[in-house]
Amino acid sequence: MATMGLPDDEETFASLVAAYAQSHRHYHNADHIAACFKHLDIVSKLADKPAEIEIALWFHDAVYDPFSASNERDSADWARKFLQDNAIAADQISRVEKLIMVTAGHGAASSGDEKLMIDIDLSILGECPEVYDRFEIAIRKEYSHVPQSLFRRKRKEILSDFLARGQLYRTQYFIDNFQTQARINLTNAIDAL
Repeated sequence: MATMGLPDDEETFASLVAAYAQSHRHYHNADHIAACFKHLDIVSKLADKPAEIEIALWFHDAVYDPFSASNERDSADWARKFLQDNAIAADQISRVEKLIMVTAGHGAASSGDEKLMIDIDLSILGECPEVYDRFEIAIRKEYSHVPQSLFRRKRKEILSDFLARGQLYRTQYFIDNFQTQARINLTNAIDAL
């Protein structure tokens, strides 16, 4: 809040903490947000507007329903309303909204900050094998309502799509530090499926 020139907002903070503490979240929870902030701390000097990335990270998974296809849109809407209520400039609101929406498919990024946002969100793919394995277990728990055969097929499609990309990461820091391990993790996870 301070980096955007805003007063403390305990009510919104409590709402975000409660959202990330929902019982159906096994990966998309406060630990994921903390890991994102850890990475942002490391790469913040690469960002054009690190405060906007920080706000976007707070909100990017704020709405998470495994049955919904609009989680990122709903999260971006919450962030937009929060920023509008705090009289943040429209161009800043638009950038934060785009930062959140770029995590929907982890596809095309049009700015350096969007590239950082995607890389931070996907950093889990390149973590050590033990951390990555816990990630896969947590994702399966979040989708426990999906029959095993369907989950395996869809999960394999998602992981294969990431593996087929020429570059998983878009910024040099993440390419240098996460790319190789991410390819190993993805290959192992696909083989396990």
